[in-house]
Amino acid sequence: MKQLFELNTYVDRVRLIGFIAIIISIVAWASDLTGLVYECPYCRTQRTVIGILGIFLMLPNPGHWIVRYFATVIGFLGAHVAAEQNFRGWKKISAGTFTFNERIYIDSFILSGCALFIIVALVWLHYLVKPTSSEA
Repeated sequence: MKQLFELNTYVDRVRLIGFIAIIISIVAWASDLTGLVYECPYCRTQRTVIGILGIFLMLPNPGHWIVRYFATVIGFLGAHVAAEQNFRGWKKISAGTFTFNERIYIDSFILSGCALFIIVALVWLHYLVKPTSSEA
């Protein structure tokens, strides 16, 4: 259990985490395309960003400066969209009109919060992985 809270656990398994991110993206897109969830441009952006960041983590040198740059730009887009969607829930809470979706597992407030955490963690991993070349 202690290993779950050690940063090196994740840095040493960066490609596995990238693969998991890609799987999360594919499953989320499959649920969208099969009609299990409603079409949402916010959600589609977030799931795409998670997949792209996962692909970047699978590259031979995910710590290279150019990969980090693109991961940061794409990550900022995804984080902004996730934060905007989540903030809409907070606005409803403040107005007293907030309710969870009947199917809690597809509630946009919860999922956008999860996406925000995932996207920031994936971008952060790009900076924690040591570059494999001296030019990075």
